[in-house]
Amino acid sequence: MSLRAKDETPESAGCGIAIDMGASHLRFVLASVEGQILEESRERVHSEAGPRGVIAQIREGIARLIQSKNGLGTVRGIAIGVPGGVDPQTGKVVDANNVPGWREEDMGRELEETFQIPVFLDNDANMAAIGEHWRGVARGIANFVFIALGTGIGAGIFADGRICRGCNGFAGELFRMNLEWPRWTEDFPDTGYLETYVSGLGLAKLGRKVVANGNGDQPSTLADQRDARYIFEALHQGDPGAHALIEQSFVMLGVAVANVVTVLDPELIVFNGGLVKGAPDLLLETVGKVVRKMQPKAPKITLSTLGDKAQIWGALHTLLEPAQQCAIRSAQKCAVT
Repeated sequence: MSLRAKDETPESAGCGIAIDMGASHLRFVLASVEGQILEESRERVHSEAGPRGVIAQIREGIARLIQSKNGLGTVRGIAIGVPGGVDPQTGKVVDANNVPGWREEDMGRELEETFQIPVFLDNDANMAAIGEHWRGVARGIANFVFIALGTGIGAGIFADGRICRGCNGFAGELFRMNLEWPRWTEDFPDTGYLETYVSGLGLAKLGRKVVANGNGDQPSTLADQRDARYIFEALHQGDPGAHALIEQSFVMLGVAVANVVTVLDPELIVFNGGLVKGAPDLLLETVGKVVRKMQPKAPKITLSTLGDKAQIWGALHTLLEPAQQCAIRSAQKCAVT
């Protein structure tokens, strides 16, 4: 499957643009009609600028790629993975909880009006799950859950061979999961219970209280506030506070995964994201132990084989596969040809 029409030559078929919009970084990719990555760039997302600033940043990145596509013909489409729910009926970014100010943003329509090119938006974990199913460790597996551990925590769910997006586009938003029922009346406005403890955002905040080199100081920038790398550095240096905090986080993650298994009964759990890189062996060991204790038939638990390109591969597959485009634009007129 490719972007090329049946009667087109490779020279005239064109290209596509895939974008991974994370809570901390943006990655732009220009790809051929066969899904070959031709050019890519990465930059820190200007979260402090709010929706208008981030959309302007994305617009500038797209414009740069369009200008650099010498000899590749027309840009046929743009696919973007976004860190939040996308309403399947309207295509709006309903809530990007780790990007300040994002509520009901119609970024896809704005970009389509600017470039006159079809734009397909989906949750970044959904895009990553699609990529993992296409080219990663989940190839050929109809029921699996891809869990993204980065600035926040989210999941892409494959059920019977298809992405499950839910009624409002919020399926897999694990950050809201609550593991302490007595705290059901408390408010977790932008993060949710689980993300408070199991995410780069949560660990960075908690670590400043218990890790020696956290110093209790509040970093000056939003990006630094969310950076939990210092905790993992402390872990590898033998800091007992770091070890206790990370182990607690991974135990809570294991309980959350066990609950997901209870509901979905998947064959496979796949972990990916920046937080995974900090202590992958400890993560798999701890989560696996908890899940096997709670689940008599625990699924296989493993790491992504695509690394930080999982969302990009999912976005490219969306451009290459009409059925994925129709699933994203479920309320719009869409014919698979």
